[in-house]
Amino acid sequence: MTEHLDLPAPQVRERIARGASGWPVLATSVLLILMSFVTFVVGVQQGSTAVIVGLIALSILFGLTALIGFAGLTAVAPGEARVLQLLGRYTGTVRTDGLRWVNPLTARRKVSTRIRNHETDVLKVNDADGNPIEIAAVVVWHVEDTARAVFEVDDFIEFVAIQTETAVRHIANSYSYDSHDTALKSLRDNADEITARLSEEIGVRVAAAGVKIIESRLTRLAYSPEIAHAMLRRQQANAIVAARTRIVEGAVGMVEMALLRLAENHVVDLDEERKAAMVSNLLVVLCGDRDAQPVVNAGTLYS
Repeated sequence: MTEHLDLPAPQVRERIARGASGWPVLATSVLLILMSFVTFVVGVQQGSTAVIVGLIALSILFGLTALIGFAGLTAVAPGEARVLQLLGRYTGTVRTDGLRWVNPLTARRKVSTRIRNHETDVLKVNDADGNPIEIAAVVVWHVEDTARAVFEVDDFIEFVAIQTETAVRHIANSYSYDSHDTALKSLRDNADEITARLSEEIGVRVAAAGVKIIESRLTRLAYSPEIAHAMLRRQQANAIVAARTRIVEGAVGMVEMALLRLAENHVVDLDEERKAAMVSNLLVVLCGDRDAQPVVNAGTLYS
């Protein structure tokens, strides 16, 4: 089961900010700039002081309005979002790409919502049996809730990296590298189940930062160099034992079949002593590492 984590409830969640297309605002602001310039030029050419002051004031008003329009323009690229904050208060997130216009007084923080990879360093940890192993993983993730990514943690990228390493260490400590009991899962033989649990655990750990885990995979899994040779010899010994067991099982079956066929077809009648000798010879031939050297018996069965 996934390790239980007592995480605090999120204080803020993402909501879509109200905004408008920035192109009409851009066109209007450019027009206002032109009008401001023209009004100023016309104003300074007037003979009346009152008219001059009025036109210059109108020119300044046009210019300030244009600057307000320009200040609210925000370009949003695909795969990005803008988190808006007004006087310390979260006001929403702009996810629509293109040129957008928002409140010019808001602070706008760019957050990438693209899919990212994070690969851990090669970690040296102990497995469930206490054997030192080297393990590394790669995690595919993306920001799902931009508000939580910005306001719930200091640095969500660093947060994902640290929590991923913690989860990898916990998974490595929970399973043996190689289990001799088929009922128990091991890191080497149950990679799909292990990575599924790793993804689940990382997802629980980084949920507070508004991050969603897409997939995780182990990229390195090996015994540490100081015990690698000894573990290799143990694996070779286990393989030899398993192969010998299979050979003996097959040889016993063949001997049983040979004795049964001889008895059914009445080829030859063997007493218990000769049956034992025949079984011994067949097992030696079938289980031996080297080819058997046949000996021709030119006498009777008993000599």
